[in-house]
Formats: sequence, structure tokens, C-alpha cells
Amino acid sequence: MKLRLTTRVLPLVPAATLAVGLALGGCTSAPSGRTTRTAPSSSWENGAGATEAAAFMKIQIPKGATEVNGAVRVQPQEKVYLLSFVTSERTAKTITEDLHPDYPLAVEGPSSSSLSGDGFRHLGLTPPQELKSVRTTSACPPCVDDSRRRHIQGIEIHISEVPGDRVRVYLTAY
Repeated sequence: MKLRLTTRVLPLVPAATLAVGLALGGCTSAPSGRTTRTAPSSSWENGAGATEAAAFMKIQIPKGATEVNGAVRVQPQEKVYLLSFVTSERTAKTITEDLHPDYPLAVEGPSSSSLSGDGFRHLGLTPPQELKSVRTTSACPPCVDDSRRRHIQGIEIHISEVPGDRVRVYLTAY
């Protein structure tokens, strides 16, 4: 008798488990079409600018650089440091090489993917991912044993041409 009951009940266990899972999984407190935000949104660190971003990235803002801008965006899990300035092509190349990029600067098509998001817009600049003919690369300081920057997980580097035989350097690090 016991054997017959077990053979009849066992096939029902997976079906019952599935039904309970679907019933519980279908319950939601958010209205249809809306997303509930549980994490705080990002904000800008008051008083933090180019000096703080350059210090985090362990770079010197070049002498003679113009239009120097910087900011620190505080996100739920990390801070993103933004730095931009206009300088000579030679200086931009030296800075890029000092960051030990993963690959040489190269022109890529416009991309919506960027650590900076629209952060450079906050600085009054067109974000580099929206510009044409921008040379781009990235650096992973821990990957190349850059002991000066071991606290940085990644750096994005964008270089764009500006009038007057100069370039705008965009740096983003976290």
C-alpha cells in the first residue's frame, strides 16, 4: 500500500513546486510598466573638480593646458572621476603613454558605451562618445602593475581634435 501511494504522489511534487513558484514569482509590488528603484541615484561631489580628478588619476595637468574641467560623480558603488583639458598633441600622447593603455589610440565609431555617460555634459562639454573622429583607448592599471594607480580599476581615454592645432583630452577613471 505504501509503495502505491509513493508512486502516485512523487510525480505530483514537481508540478506542485512549479505551481507555487509561478504563483509567488508572479506577485509584484510595482505597477505594470514601472520599475522600482532601490539604489540611490548618482550625484556630483560638491567642491570636487579637476584637481581632485587629476590627483585620483595620479597625473599632472599640463602647463599651458586650457579649458581645464573636472568633476567627481558619486554613484551607488563607486566614484567616477572626470577630467578634460585642451593641450598639444605631443602632450596628449605623453599622458596617454604614461597611463599604459591596453591598445593604441584608434578612431572608433560613435559609441554610447562610456564610463563617463553624460558626465562631460555636466562640465559643459559634448561627451566624447558623441563626437566624430575621436581617438579612444583604455587602461587597466592593476592589469599592468601600475603601482602608482593600483587603486584605479579602469581609465578611459578620448582625444578629439579642436581648432588651432590642439586636442581635447577626456579622461574618465573609477
